[in-house]
Amino acid sequence: MKQGRIVVGAVAATAVWAVAACGLAPDGGRSVPGSPARAAVEQLLARVEVVASRPDVAGYERGCGSGEGCVFGPAWSDDHSGPGGHDGCDTRNNVLAATLTDVEYREGTRDCVVLAGTLADPYSGRTVAFAKRDAGAVQIDHVYPLAAAWDMGAAAWSPERRRDFANDVTYNLLAVSGPENQAKRDGTPADWLPPDPAYRCFYVGKYLGVAVRYHLPVTATDRDALAAVAQTCPQE
Repeated sequence: MKQGRIVVGAVAATAVWAVAACGLAPDGGRSVPGSPARAAVEQLLARVEVVASRPDVAGYERGCGSGEGCVFGPAWSDDHSGPGGHDGCDTRNNVLAATLTDVEYREGTRDCVVLAGTLADPYSGRTVAFAKRDAGAVQIDHVYPLAAAWDMGAAAWSPERRRDFANDVTYNLLAVSGPENQAKRDGTPADWLPPDPAYRCFYVGKYLGVAVRYHLPVTATDRDALAAVAQTCPQE
């Protein structure tokens, strides 16, 4: 890994996240290492705004082709002010390089373009082999989906803030298995949770961390889903 490369582990710390070691949850289940404790998730829940429902805000166009809105900027742009911005390597490759193990780079790219590696999927726990020729096997997920963010407040943000949000490698981006990313799509916690319950505390902690950091609300049904997962998280 090149010197100065950002570090994006499977767990991105937040100022209010108390990371707990792997342990038995109150219901006897098990949460994976790096999962937040129940108290930490409930603290985040207490800080996030709750709205009755998700509004339908016109104008969301992720695409940047001719005639498209490009409302969050070009996908995986290096032109952002967050960690990894303006380092000569695009956001997707930054996340892959920092998350995969056994990483192989394309020669002549100064350890930027990832050709291969191995992912421990943070949504299912499965080991996924990544090869650039089959790039869809590993995809980059926005934990708090862009479409949901648009409806819940980002439509009023400046273009620069939306671009930074879309490329936030520390809080809002995870390398995940392609099938899990496709299943999640633009879903929020009321719509989708990781299929393996052991990974749900990690996910809801990430989701709430983004919501609090960017002052994005959650719906009442999302709040209920998040609160239900919190009950299964490990005690400190």
